[in-house]
Amino acid sequence: MIATDTSAVSQPFQAEVSELLHLMVHSVYSETDIFLRELISNASDACDKLRYEAIADPSLMGDGAALKIRIQPNKEASTLTVADSGIGMERQELIDNLGTIARSGTKAFVSRLTETKDGAGLIGQFGVGFYSAFMVAEKIVVTSHRAGSSEVWTWSSSGGSGFEIAPASEEDAKRVTRGTEIVLRLKPDAAKYLETYEIERIVGAYSDNIQFPILLVGEEGEPRQINSASALWQRPKSELKGEDYTQAYKSIAGAFDEPALTLHYRAEGRYSYAVLLFAPSTKPFDLFEPARKGKVKLYVRRVFITDDADLLPAYLRFMRGVIDSEDLPLNISREMLQNNPQLVQIRKAVTGRVVSELETLSEKQPESFDKIWDAFGPVIKEGIYEDFERRDKLLALSRFSTTTGERRSLKQYVADLKPNQTEIYFLVGDSIDRLKSNPRLEAASARGIEVLLLTDAVDAFWTSARLEFEGKPLKSLSQGDLNLDLIPLVDEEAKDKSGPAADEADTIAVIKASLGDRVTDVRASTRLTTSASCLVAGSHGPDRELERILSQQARGVRTKPILEINLRHRLVAAIAKAQADPKTADDLSLLLLEQAQILDGELPEDPAAFAARLNRLVLQGMA
Repeated sequence: MIATDTSAVSQPFQAEVSELLHLMVHSVYSETDIFLRELISNASDACDKLRYEAIADPSLMGDGAALKIRIQPNKEASTLTVADSGIGMERQELIDNLGTIARSGTKAFVSRLTETKDGAGLIGQFGVGFYSAFMVAEKIVVTSHRAGSSEVWTWSSSGGSGFEIAPASEEDAKRVTRGTEIVLRLKPDAAKYLETYEIERIVGAYSDNIQFPILLVGEEGEPRQINSASALWQRPKSELKGEDYTQAYKSIAGAFDEPALTLHYRAEGRYSYAVLLFAPSTKPFDLFEPARKGKVKLYVRRVFITDDADLLPAYLRFMRGVIDSEDLPLNISREMLQNNPQLVQIRKAVTGRVVSELETLSEKQPESFDKIWDAFGPVIKEGIYEDFERRDKLLALSRFSTTTGERRSLKQYVADLKPNQTEIYFLVGDSIDRLKSNPRLEAASARGIEVLLLTDAVDAFWTSARLEFEGKPLKSLSQGDLNLDLIPLVDEEAKDKSGPAADEADTIAVIKASLGDRVTDVRASTRLTTSASCLVAGSHGPDRELERILSQQARGVRTKPILEINLRHRLVAAIAKAQADPKTADDLSLLLLEQAQILDGELPEDPAAFAARLNRLVLQGMA
């Protein structure tokens, strides 16, 4: 029956939706096919939801009509209809789902859409697929009948500033007995989507593996199924080709790129389940959202349950695909999902298999692995910090920029160790260029020692653990003591070129007196060969870069650093000679501290005082 409230109401779109629709209506994208894939995907989700809810409440299926999706072009009226017999929507659901976008990524999407030349590839990533229909439609009319409800509602919009929602007409209510019907009145330049061969092409490319029959109603009026509607993950690998997996990936993940890794297998034994997983070759927009949610869908005996079951750890959240269990109950709740011992075992086994496949890929197909690492390396490295069980494997998988080259593995690093080198050295910072010019590298560079240059935010965290690889500890060049004396210099003659060393005790005493409590300690450096000074952290506690990140997030107060000085540098020697002039000694000592801060990418504590001090010293030198 039609709705009891007979009033038609016009409502404005949410601000982000209005901006999005303006872009959709007034922009031309090279691949407008996306709209049909997105509408079919939404229809499939509606059927999935009804099938799941009907487990607990079979009456929702009503007369038992089969779950299906229907596509019907009408050349005479220039309309294209996409209808499903799924869960349907009530009045408020139509307003919430089609009038607003309750997603944190919406503003980011609109921003990206305005910047890119072709935004079609972004639409599926950002979950705003319904609105892509305005690329081809002058007007959209949605009629929906929620399963279990007696009311039928119609939503309509021409892509302007708002939409209208009203009770469905008696004729529409009789036609839409359950589910949702979307009628697009196509723009003249979108007439090709009224051709059946064009519809079949798009369905074959993007939606063939949708689990429900997609019926195409041609001019003769007889519906015919145009997709295979089979669970590809349940079919033997011997029956499938590369293009089958590519199509499945694009359909399941809503993606346009090619998968860099495909993992398809069936586990038999105590628990039986099928796995079809893909590693994308490009980075999705929401990879670093705080929730760190995965996108692997859980099915039970081919019935979709949820895409929020955390079937892989957060550091593998870039994986896309399906895990289909034969043993879980169909009516499993979210609370049961969180504590189900079977899912815990599945998660552990699949995680181990994914890591093993990445290992194999890195050895046998390094180019494909490089695509994954370039896109998801920072995410995978989260596992070094979080997954103690697989830490060694993840360290071996990791690739690094170093002073020697790009995408270097620790295995390669260890193979190239210098004589008497017993540690793997690294330096953490915010850019490769700044790290390469960092004075803490000088002693290592003088000996030809390779250093890992780590610039991802996560690097400051995983390196805080006590780690080793093949018996070689990882050692920060910005923390604790450093002794490289046993490793020979590349050029032994360079050792004494910088002149005689200043008196250590006297010089340190002067600098300590000048700096006071600005530093924890002042000591002679074994890290420096040409620079005058650098700042380091103590042997215990966080590294300098981790402290900086935590202080920016208001999660901790920075401790005072240790100032290391190069006793062979002329500026340091000048401090020892300036003891008779306390003002000059103070200026020079503070300059050592402040230039070390600047080299670390920090501002001096008092920039104005720094500028005055520097001017004073320059003028003294010119006198």
